[in-house]
Amino acid sequence: MSGEGMIAYLERLLDIKMNNGALSGNWKRVTVVPIHKGVDISLITNYRPVSLTSVVCKQLEHVIASYIMHVWDMNDLF
Repeated sequence: MSGEGMIAYLERLLDIKMNNGALSGNWKRVTVVPIHKGVDISLITNYRPVSLTSVVCKQLEHVIASYIMHVWDMNDLF
């Protein structure tokens, strides 16, 4: 499938999901992984949580956030 074909497919899929007001269960599922950020591995404060979510869901979040920022900018709300 070409890049344009994939984009059209995702656009249609996201349009259906948004119009139905529901996301698939696996799109809402998150895996949280602790990432070590300090020297002492025995201290829990030296870890930070990272959420692993669906790439498609992340893209949808980005599109929605970009749209909201655009509306705010156009209406001088932010």
